[in-house]
Amino acid sequence: MPKTITVSQIKQLVSDGQKFTMLTAYDATFASMFSKAGVETLLVGDSLGMVCQGQESTVPVTMDDMVYHTQAVSRGNEGALIVADLPFNAYSHLEQAVNNAGRLMQAGAHMVKLEGGAWLCDAVQAMSRAGIPTCLHLGLTPQSVNKFGGYKVQGRDDAAAQTMINDALALVEAGADFILLECVPADLARAITETVSVPVIGIGAGADTDGQVLVSYDMLGLTQHRLPRFVKNYMADAGNWETAVDQYIKEVKSGDFPTAAHAFE
Repeated sequence: MPKTITVSQIKQLVSDGQKFTMLTAYDATFASMFSKAGVETLLVGDSLGMVCQGQESTVPVTMDDMVYHTQAVSRGNEGALIVADLPFNAYSHLEQAVNNAGRLMQAGAHMVKLEGGAWLCDAVQAMSRAGIPTCLHLGLTPQSVNKFGGYKVQGRDDAAAQTMINDALALVEAGADFILLECVPADLARAITETVSVPVIGIGAGADTDGQVLVSYDMLGLTQHRLPRFVKNYMADAGNWETAVDQYIKEVKSGDFPTAAHAFE
């Protein structure tokens, strides 16, 4: 069994000026495929609600669902860092947040991901004290889709952009290990990446973040829905999953993906 990539190794990779890759995985088979191919980080995303369960959003996903899928990914993983989502309403209160994060770590995660801004600083500090690494998800946070009124680009006006920068700084100060930016203008993502001292992962956030993530079913052309603007279907020209994933890794690391066509202004 290969040694698992650590949080500190990802940070060193970024410090050395290299980019890193992340793909979602929900089961042992995909975890094995992607980790063997060289994807450094696997996200057990609550996107499994739509991808695996046929839900309309991530909101119905439960802690038991996330524990189950994290366990499956952990069994198939061969060296990647596993990041697992805390689902909707699983971290509303401090004690609940730490306990549920602990459940994911015991299920095989190496880091947990939470959606939200500076209001999560206390939870991040408590998790850090408990030895739980955290990735904080800013921008379009799908668990808040009902509050946003749909899936919309976030941070386009000056006030919203400054709030996102301030949130990112506060969360890193509280102990966040990674920041993930979804559907934010490329210029804002660049500014946050240059400002914070931890790795920044982007999805629909331009090419200047330290890493990129895509939903694996989207980049392999397995979904029935219309692909979002920020997704590239790597299976369209690849012919097999190995070539598709290899091309994704190469393009992220070279900076060829995402292009301006995949980004927002």
